[in-house]
Amino acid sequence: MARTYEVRTYGCQMNVHDSERLSGLLEDAGYLPFDRESVPDGQQADVVVFNTCAVRENADNKLYGNLGHLAPVKAARPGMQIAVGGCLAQKDRSTITQKAPWVDVVFGTHNIGSLPVLLERARVQEEAQVEILESLEVFPSTLPTRRESAYAAWVSVSVGCNNTCTFCIVPSLRGKEKDRRPGEVLAEIEALVAEGVSEITLLGQNVNSYGVEFGDRRAFSKLLRSCGSIPGLERVRFTSPHPAEFTDDVIEAMAETPNVMPQLHMPLQSGSDKVLKDMRRSYRQKKFLGIIERVRAAMPDAAITTDIIVGFPGETEEDFAETLHVVREARFSGAFTFQYSKRPGTPAAALDDQVPPEVVKGRYERLVTLVDEIAWEENKALVGTRVELMVAEGEGRKDAATHRLSGRGPDNRLVHFAWNPVVEEGRSPVSKPRPGDLVTVEITYAAPHHLVADGEIIGVRRTRSGDAWEARNAAPSTAPGVALGMPAVGVPAPLPEDPACR
Repeated sequence: MARTYEVRTYGCQMNVHDSERLSGLLEDAGYLPFDRESVPDGQQADVVVFNTCAVRENADNKLYGNLGHLAPVKAARPGMQIAVGGCLAQKDRSTITQKAPWVDVVFGTHNIGSLPVLLERARVQEEAQVEILESLEVFPSTLPTRRESAYAAWVSVSVGCNNTCTFCIVPSLRGKEKDRRPGEVLAEIEALVAEGVSEITLLGQNVNSYGVEFGDRRAFSKLLRSCGSIPGLERVRFTSPHPAEFTDDVIEAMAETPNVMPQLHMPLQSGSDKVLKDMRRSYRQKKFLGIIERVRAAMPDAAITTDIIVGFPGETEEDFAETLHVVREARFSGAFTFQYSKRPGTPAAALDDQVPPEVVKGRYERLVTLVDEIAWEENKALVGTRVELMVAEGEGRKDAATHRLSGRGPDNRLVHFAWNPVVEEGRSPVSKPRPGDLVTVEITYAAPHHLVADGEIIGVRRTRSGDAWEARNAAPSTAPGVALGMPAVGVPAPLPEDPACR
């Protein structure tokens, strides 16, 4: 019988995308995704892979806690294997097998393609395999992929980071930035569209610095414009850009390319110039707000989200007030907000002027309140407007007559909408929208983090993406092999795991 696998993913979009590659590699090697719903509680896959994150202070505690839970299970199941990869594996290396000797394989961020071989070698030699490369040998996008969505996909344009933010350990784990050639990126997008994908998200640690390796400072805006000429590609997004490299040619490309969505996630981290300097963020408040102003001038309906860290070492009440000022001026439609925590191995962890936890917590609560107030006001302004949604996986709550479905608008706002399967006398039946289809609705209610459309659907456009979803789900169902730990609502919004790698 074929062996089963499960990939448990923690961290940023890069890790989510890497997990799609890990799943593709394992299935290409003959493994089957583990169907958790069809087995008794407590039963595990034959191979459990942890794709880890290292930017959180308690990342190692989380990993070793999970490994500890699996130790007795593995002891009772000869042949079960456990693998640990990702950023924490790159950082801790052989420490993992010292602390958890029942782990079979440890692999790094630069050699995810080695996983099937390492698993087989560990099985045959009956000893742990630790393989950590110091640099990337094969760009991950050349590896097999098992995507979770039939209609939406990540496409990596680069890996690694050339910045030296004092709170971030990612550059030492992911390496210097390496860019794919534009032709390779576009070829992958065209292949995805041919499979039925209609929405892609361009992915990079600092996605808008794309082109630095081959010397073209306008490469990213050119790539956005090229995406506009791909037939069948409905929506293009990207994450996460760095304010220091955000140039006007990118804003122009966004505004002038119809399938590039009016949505921007741009990390602020702090509104204080002093704190930004201490963070080694190579921009200041004025530049950040200037980018927001120009984006809004070119795309008045753009939704802008961000990341903010509260309580960075040395942050004063005056510094925090500057962050609140930027939030009021920028009017973000949402923000991932975080209380600063030390990351071992980062320069900021050694700073003396650490802010007391109770002060950090108080500032954090004030920030969240302000962010939610502004986001709610911005959402209320959309009540009564019409929006085209890409229908998402899964359903919301149901009542006797109405099904609640979900989708995302062009600006990436989440909208719950009603689909009524009851056919009234004299009216033609309306087919239920499928994930990947496009529906037009009118917004009837606004909450801080989502919108609602409780009226009738104004229009439904059935798409090739919906056809692809239908074809995939017509086959015998298997549970996903990747435990993403996130709601399936179209192309995922940036993961609220940590801003330290953006």
